[in-house]
Amino acid sequence: MILSNDTITTMKPPYKITEEVLKLVVAISEKIGEINAINLHRPATELRKKNRIKTIHSSLEIEGNTLTKEQITALLDNKRVIAPKKDIIEVQNAIEVYNQLHSFNPNKLKDLEKAHGILMNGLIENAGKLRTKNVGIVKGSKVEHIAPGGDMVKGLMKGLFKYLKDDKDILIIKSCVFHYEFEFIHPFIDGNGRMGRLWQTLILMQEYPVFEFLPVEGLIKENQIEYYSVLSQSDKLGHSTPFIVFMLNIILKALDDLLNTQSRKLTSKDRIELFKEKIRDNKFSRKDYLQNFKDISSATASRDLKWAVDNGILHREGDKRLTKYYY
Repeated sequence: MILSNDTITTMKPPYKITEEVLKLVVAISEKIGEINAINLHRPATELRKKNRIKTIHSSLEIEGNTLTKEQITALLDNKRVIAPKKDIIEVQNAIEVYNQLHSFNPNKLKDLEKAHGILMNGLIENAGKLRTKNVGIVKGSKVEHIAPGGDMVKGLMKGLFKYLKDDKDILIIKSCVFHYEFEFIHPFIDGNGRMGRLWQTLILMQEYPVFEFLPVEGLIKENQIEYYSVLSQSDKLGHSTPFIVFMLNIILKALDDLLNTQSRKLTSKDRIELFKEKIRDNKFSRKDYLQNFKDISSATASRDLKWAVDNGILHREGDKRLTKYYY
C-alpha cells in the first residue's frame, strides 16, 4: 500500500496477477458453476445453520475465543451458557452481525464501520470508529507489523473502497486484495482480523450467493500459521500476491469440500424456495420454472407448482398455456 498522503486515495494496491492466480480463478469459477448447476449455492436450512456456527467458531477461535461449537449453538438458540463474559459477548455480536449481512453494502465505508460497531459492541471503546492513534502488532515479544499512522487511516480506507468499487479486475481477486490491505491498514484498534475475513465474505456473496454459508473461516483456522505467514510475507515484499494465492487456494478447497460432501436431492419445497430467490416478484410460467430445474420432468414441475399454490406460497392466474404464477 502506498503511504503518501497525496496519493493514498488514488493509487491501486500493488499485486501481480500471475499464471498461478489465473489458474486458481478459473478453477474457482468452474466449481461455482458446478455448485450452481446442482443448486448447492443455497444450502438446506440445517446445513446453513451448521456452516454459520462453524464460521463464527473458527473466526473467533483464531482471535482466542474459548467457546465450543456446542456453546455457540446454544447461544444461537437463545439458551444460557456458562463461559467468560467477554467470550459470550463476542459470539453474540458475531451472530448479530452475520444476521445483518444483507443490510451492508460491501462498497461503503460507513457500512463497514457500522458492522464493526456491532461486532465489537461492549468489547472496546469507540467500536465502529476508525482509529486515530498509531498502533503496532506484537506477536510474543516481537513487533510483527507497524500499521500506518492514525492520521492516514481514513484516507487509506477511502482509497481501498475506491479500488474495490471502481477497479476492473475480477471480483474474486479484488476480495483477496481488500482482505490483505485491510489487515495492513489495521483501521480499528481491535477486531481487524475478524472484520477483514467478514468483509471478504460480504464482497464475494454479492456476486456468488454460495459464499454466504461457505465455511471458509474453518479452513483459515486449520491453516492459521500459514495465514499469518503469508500476511507477513506480503508485507515484506510490498505486494499482496502471496496472500492472494493463499486465499484463492482456501476458497477453492472450501468449494471442493462442498461438492464432495453434499449430495443434495431437492424437494418440491427446496425448488420453490430457490426459484423465489431468482424470480423475486416477477410472474413466470411452468416453462420458466422447468428451464431453471432441467433435471425434473414436466409432471414434477406441475406437482411443485400445484403444491405451492395449495399451500399459499404461489398465486396463479390464467389458464392452460397462459397460466402464470407469482409469489
